Amino acid sequence: MTGSDDVEAATAAGSGMVGGDDDDNVGPYDPFDIATTKNASVQTLKRWRLKFDNLNTLNGYGAEVPKQAALVLNASRRFRYTLDLRKEDEKEQRRRMIRAHAQVIRAALLFKLAGEQATIGGCKRCALVICYKEEEKNGTTVSSPSSIGDYLIGVEQLASISRDHNFSALQEYGGVKGLSDLLETNLENGIDGDDANVTKRRNMFGSNTYPRKKGRSFLMFLWEAWQDLTLIILIIAAAASLALGIKTEGVKEGWYDGGSIAFAVFLVIFVTGVIRDGRPVEISIFDIVVGDVVPLNIGDQVPADGVLITGHSLGIDESSMTGESKIVHKDQKSPFLMSGCKVADGVGTMLVTGVGINTEWGLLMASISEDTGEETPLQVRLNGVATFIGIVGLGVAVSVLAVLLIRYFTGHTRDSVGKVQFQSGVTSVGDAVDDVIKIITIAVTIVVVAVPEGLPLAVTLTLAYSMRKMMADKALVRRLSACETMGSATTICSDKTGTLTMNKMTVVEAYVGRKKIDPLDGSSHLHPDVSSLLHEGIACNTQGNVFVPKVGGEEKMEISGSPTEKAILAWAVKLGMKFDVIREESKILHVFPFNSEKKRGGVAVQHDTKVHIHWKGAAEIILGSCTEYVDSNDCLQPMGEDDKEFFSKSIYQMAARSLRCVAIAYRSYDLDKMPNHEEQRDQWVLPENDLVLLSIVGIKDPCRSGVQDAVRICMNAGVKVRMVTGDNLQTAKAIALECGILASEADATEPTIIEGRAFRVLSEKEREQVAKKILVMGRSSPNDKLLLVQALRMSGEVVAVTGDGTNDAPALHEADIGLAMGIQGTEVAKESSDIIILDDNFASVVKVVRWGRSVYANIQKFIQFQLTVNVAALVINVVAAVSSGDVPLNAVQLLWVNLIMDTLGALALATEPPTDHLMERSPVGRREPLITNIMWRNLIVQALYQVGVLLVLNFCGRSILHLKDETRKHATEVKNTMIFNSFVLCQIFNEFNARKPDEINVFTGVTKNYLFMGIVGITFVLQIIIIEFLGKFTSTVKLSWKLWMVSAAIGLVSWPLAIIGKLIPVPETPFARFFIKTFQRWRAGHCA
Repeated sequence: MTGSDDVEAATAAGSGMVGGDDDDNVGPYDPFDIATTKNASVQTLKRWRLKFDNLNTLNGYGAEVPKQAALVLNASRRFRYTLDLRKEDEKEQRRRMIRAHAQVIRAALLFKLAGEQATIGGCKRCALVICYKEEEKNGTTVSSPSSIGDYLIGVEQLASISRDHNFSALQEYGGVKGLSDLLETNLENGIDGDDANVTKRRNMFGSNTYPRKKGRSFLMFLWEAWQDLTLIILIIAAAASLALGIKTEGVKEGWYDGGSIAFAVFLVIFVTGVIRDGRPVEISIFDIVVGDVVPLNIGDQVPADGVLITGHSLGIDESSMTGESKIVHKDQKSPFLMSGCKVADGVGTMLVTGVGINTEWGLLMASISEDTGEETPLQVRLNGVATFIGIVGLGVAVSVLAVLLIRYFTGHTRDSVGKVQFQSGVTSVGDAVDDVIKIITIAVTIVVVAVPEGLPLAVTLTLAYSMRKMMADKALVRRLSACETMGSATTICSDKTGTLTMNKMTVVEAYVGRKKIDPLDGSSHLHPDVSSLLHEGIACNTQGNVFVPKVGGEEKMEISGSPTEKAILAWAVKLGMKFDVIREESKILHVFPFNSEKKRGGVAVQHDTKVHIHWKGAAEIILGSCTEYVDSNDCLQPMGEDDKEFFSKSIYQMAARSLRCVAIAYRSYDLDKMPNHEEQRDQWVLPENDLVLLSIVGIKDPCRSGVQDAVRICMNAGVKVRMVTGDNLQTAKAIALECGILASEADATEPTIIEGRAFRVLSEKEREQVAKKILVMGRSSPNDKLLLVQALRMSGEVVAVTGDGTNDAPALHEADIGLAMGIQGTEVAKESSDIIILDDNFASVVKVVRWGRSVYANIQKFIQFQLTVNVAALVINVVAAVSSGDVPLNAVQLLWVNLIMDTLGALALATEPPTDHLMERSPVGRREPLITNIMWRNLIVQALYQVGVLLVLNFCGRSILHLKDETRKHATEVKNTMIFNSFVLCQIFNEFNARKPDEINVFTGVTKNYLFMGIVGITFVLQIIIIEFLGKFTSTVKLSWKLWMVSAAIGLVSWPLAIIGKLIPVPETPFARFFIKTFQRWRAGHCA
C-alpha cells in the first residue's frame, strides 16, 4: 500500500467514526478531517502528517509508523501548536518502566505470601529464616526503631515498607498499630491538627507534592521561532538586500531595505514566541502529611502511600501504577495502598506513610510533568488548511519568479525611469545579479503574504482565552478539544441531583409503620424500641458523620456525608439520635457500601449479643424485599397486600411531589451463623430478604433557580436536554416538568419517560430508535446511562453527559463531552471527564455550550478576515509582477500586513465574547466545513473590491491621483504608498465586518470589547507613524491629508459593501462538498 493509499484509508476510517453525520461526510479525500480526537489512536492523529510515499520508519516499540509529512510547510513551527507525538512515546516508555517496577514488587509480595502460607504445618520457622536471609542479602533488613528527629522512624524506613510492600517489616514494627505509635498518630482521631505539628511532619517526611519541570525559557521559544522556513527565507533576503543596498547606495542610505526586513523578521519572531483532632476535615491533597488518617470511599483517589487501618470490601484499581485493570482487594494481609490508585469498591481508612516524591506516583508524575500540547480537531484542520494554502502560495511564488526572470532576461523589464534593465552584452554581471536578487525578493514577498501563519496561532489564542473565561463561568477544561466539541453538541444527558436541583436535601415527610410522623421531630409519637432500631440503622448504615464539639454543643454540630445521608442524619438527630454513643456501643461486622446498581446499602451490626442487618435505599426496591413492618407501637405486623398498596401509594404520592423516597429496614440475624474469620466475613453476602420495614422518608431537593431558563435556551439552540437519574420515575417526571424538560403531563408517556430496566432489555437497534425520543430516564443504572450514550451517538448525535459517581466513568468516557461535577463528583468521574463543572449547576453547562460555539465562530471570523487579506494581496502582487515586473507592496509592507493579519487580527477576533445570537443557531455540524458559503460570499465580495480598486490605482494611479506632473520615480512612490495605505485601511475597516459574518449590524457590542477597539486603534496609529515617519524603512512617502481622506474613503466603502453582500442569497449545500463530490465522480469515472 502506498503512502497515498494510507492517507485515504486512514481518512475513510475516520469518516466512519461513531456519531458521524452522514450528510456531512465529504468522503475519503479530506486528509485534514478528524471528527474527534477523544480516545483517538496515535495513528489517527498522525494521518494527515503522513509522507506521501511508501517510506516508513520504526518507532520505539519496533512498529512501523509513517514519517512526518514531507509536504507540511514549516513543520517545526506548525507543530508547535499541536501534540508532540514523539514525546508521547517517550512518556509512555517511562510509565511502562515505573509500572514494571510496581509489577515486580507485586509479584515478590505474592511469592512471599505463598511462601508464608506454605510454612503452615511445621516449616514456618525455616521459611522465616530463609525470608530474613533473603532480606539481608537484598539489603532490606528491618532495623529496630531508633529515634530519628522527632519520630522513632524515618523517611527511608517508611518508604522501604511502602515501596517494597514489605509485610514482614510492617509486622516487625507491630503492624499498623505499632507504626501509628511510632508516628504519634491516633488511629481513630488522626493527628493533632495544629500548624506546628503539621509543619514538623512536613519538614520531617516531606510534602505531598512533586517537583514540576521548569518551563522553557524565552530563548527556547525564540529558537523555535527561528525554525520557520518563511523567516529563514526572509533572513536570507534581508542579508542579500542589505548587501545590495550598501553596495549600490552606500552604508548611510543602503542599509534601510535590508535592515527594515531584518527588523520586521525580529518583530514577527518576538510577537509570536509566546480526619484531624477527631473529626473529618477537608484539606487539599497537597496538605496531607505522614501520619494522617484518611477515609477512603468509592471513587476516591488514594492521595498518598499508606497502609490500611480498617476496610470493608475495599477494592482498589491499581491500573494507573501496574497497568493491570484487575481490581485488587485490600485487607490486613494485603494492606499496602499506592498513591494515585482509585477506590473501585468498598470503604476504609488508611494511615499515610509516604508523600510526594517518596511515593511511586510522585516519581512517575515528576518524570512526566510537562505540557502535553494536546491536539484538537480544529487545530488539525487549521494546520492542514494553512499547509495547503502555503503550498499553493509557494507554487505561485515559484511561477512568478520564473515569469519575472524570463521577462528580465528577454528585455521586457524596465526600471523606474522606463529604461530596459537587461540588455545582453551591455548589462554587467554585477548589475544582473543585483536585479535578480530584487526579483527573488519580490517572490519572497508573495510567499510571506500567502502563508497564513496566524491560523494555528488564532486557535491557540481563542482556546486559551475561552478556557480562562470558562473558569470564571465555573467550568474547568481538562481536554482542550472539548471546548470545540461543545459547540457541536446536539443533546445533553444530565443528572438530576445537584445539577438540575440544588443538592440541599431535607426530610419533609416520614412514615413509621403506616403512621405519618407529624411533626417530623415528634419522637414522642414513637415507641422507644422503634426509635432505638431506627437510630441504630441510621447511625451505623452511613458513610456520614455527626460531630458535636465540646464547646457549643448541638448548636455548632457538624454533619458530613452525601446530601441524602446528611438529610437523614439531621432528621434522626431531631428525633434524639446520639450518633457517637450508638457507634461506640455497636460493633460493625460487615459493610455493603451503597451501590448505584442495586440502589441500596447495608451493614451488619452487633449490639451486645444481637446482630441486626440494616438496609437503606430506594423505597420501592427496599419495600419489595420486606415481609413485615414495625408500627409506631413496636408491634411487628405482616406485610399484606393492603399494606404494600398503602406504602406504594405513599411512595408514588411523595415522588409526584418531586420528593426522593428512601426506605429504612432491618432484619435480625443469629450471631452463631456469622462467619468467624475476617476473610470469610469479607466474602459474606449480607442477607437482603425477609426484611422488616422501619420507615419511609421523603426528601426534598428543590430545583436550582435559573434551570428553567437554561433548559429553554438549550431547546431554542437545538440542543435537547435529557434527564438521566437513579431516582423514582415519578420523582424524575415531577422535576422534569418543573425544569421544563417535559412541556406538559401529556408528554409524560413511554418512551418519552422510561425506566432504565425497560431500556436495557431492548435490542441494540430498538435502543437506537427509542433513544432519540427519551427525555427522562428514571431508576437508571450507570450501565443504562452508558447504553443511552452509545445509542445516541450511533444515531448521529453529538452527546454531552454529566456525571458525578465512579460508575458514571464509562459514560463520561464514551460521550463526546464528559462533564463531571466538581463538588459531588468523585476523583474517578473527574479523571474520566473532559470538563469539570465547578458549581455542579446546569446553567454552567449551558455556558460551556455558548463558549464552545464561540470558539468555532471566532476561528471562522479570523479565517474570513485573513483569507480576504491573503487573496487580495496575492492577486495584486502577482498581477502587478507579471504585467510590469514590479510589485506595489514590498516585503516590509507585507510583513506589517502579515503582523496585522496574524498576531493582531488573531488577538482581536479570537477574543470576541460569546453572544446570545450564538444560542439562536443550530449546533455546528461535526463535519461542517470550516469555510461556510456565507464566509465565501463575504470573502469574495471584499477581495474583489480590494483587488479591483488597488489594481486600478496601480495601473491608473498617476492620472487618478493627478501625478502626471511629478517625476516618474516620485509618482510611483506616491502611487505605491497610496496602494499600501488604502490596503491597510481596508483591512482595518474589514476587521469590523469579520466580527459578524451573518449579521447586518456589525457594530453590536463593539464598544464593550475593549481589546478589539484597542487593537484597531493601535493598528491605525502605527499605520500613521509608518507612513509619516518611517518612510525610509518601508519605502513609502508622506501623504497629504487629501490622500489620507481618499484612503479612508476606500476603506470605508467596505462597510456598505458588506451590507449589500449579505443580501445575496447562498445555497445551503457547501461549495466545498459540491466540488469534492464532482471530483469524486470524475475520479470514479476515470478509474473505471
